[in-house]
Amino acid sequence: MRHILNRWLQAILPPLLGFLLVLLFWQILSQQGDGIPPPLETWDSAVVLFSDPFYQAGPNDQGIGWNVLASLQRVGLGFGLAALVGIPLGFMIGRSAFLGRMLNPIISLLRPVSPLAWLPIGLLVFKSANPAAIWTIFICSIWPMVINTAVGVQRVPQDYMNVARVLALSEWKIATRILLPAVLPYMLTGVRLAVGTAWLVIVAAEMLTGGVGIGFWLWDEWNNLNVNHIIIAIFVIGIVGLLLETLLVRLAAAVTFEESRH
Repeated sequence: MRHILNRWLQAILPPLLGFLLVLLFWQILSQQGDGIPPPLETWDSAVVLFSDPFYQAGPNDQGIGWNVLASLQRVGLGFGLAALVGIPLGFMIGRSAFLGRMLNPIISLLRPVSPLAWLPIGLLVFKSANPAAIWTIFICSIWPMVINTAVGVQRVPQDYMNVARVLALSEWKIATRILLPAVLPYMLTGVRLAVGTAWLVIVAAEMLTGGVGIGFWLWDEWNNLNVNHIIIAIFVIGIVGLLLETLLVRLAAAVTFEESRH
């Protein structure tokens, strides 16, 4: 029991002390007269806000729950399209040295470009804010998946490929029976990086495009000078990002465990 108690204390006490330190700093900052509300006042606003997170009083007046769901929907669409394109492209680059030499310079050129730099291109092409935001998510999500998948394919042991050549396996069987199980941890690492980037970018994109979404909601609360809701939005964005990250970390750990066990 003492060992279990020590493990619980080591797991809970450091994060708890960290949060208490943040709250203390927040309380001191709020007393400096800079317009920052104290923690208890923000908590009271959060209780009121989350008492009805899914209310609807018009197209631009909706609860925070609808705004979070709208942002997650955009992230899901853009991320899903990026996975449909990026993962097969990563497999092809990893399998073909010629294709890798042809596309790697293009990827190296476009990958460092800020995702928000692509937003005007989306607005120009799609003539609408919602598909432009999805396009921005697509373009920022595709690079981690392409690169990590290609690296995973290139690191498959050559002995595996020699066996496939001896057995005269088709390219489809090589991809599904040999490459996919070996590449899956790398691929999930790319997916994890892409989701984190996508969630960061959608908030900034919604601030610029407007509509329904947690980014637009945060910017609208700034225009209303509602600092309590701005702080709440920051915590909501962080919590949702943490949940997405934790889900993908657990998934990657499960896949890696299964691979090592077999």
